Amino acid sequence: QVQLVESGGGLVQAGGSLRLSCVASGGTFSSYVMGWFRQAPGKEREFVAAISRSGGSTSYADSVKGRFTISRDNAKNTVYLQMNSLKPEDTAVYYCAADSSMVVRTALLWYDYWGQGTQVTVSS
Repeated sequence: QVQLVESGGGLVQAGGSLRLSCVASGGTFSSYVMGWFRQAPGKEREFVAAISRSGGSTSYADSVKGRFTISRDNAKNTVYLQMNSLKPEDTAVYYCAADSSMVVRTALLWYDYWGQGTQVTVSS
């Protein structure tokens, strides 16, 4: 089974940047599409970004397009989420997840494994 551990969250002012990391263990990392999701208080968990097994294909939610960048390093079993120009509405718990599919998918239900989440708070 795959275990995922996120890190890099914190408190940042609006307009600032953070980079989240997610380290995987217990499986073949390069066999999984990796995604980032987030959940704000009182809201449903939503898709943020996803990246293909090789890293050659990515997908983003419209709300983060142009501000966030997902990347992966298969040699380090790690997926990253670089978040720039952060807004207060980006405040949420951010989760990484792994999907054994061969294609990039955005729906939560396809993701088999989840991390415990890391809190991102953006102050205005």
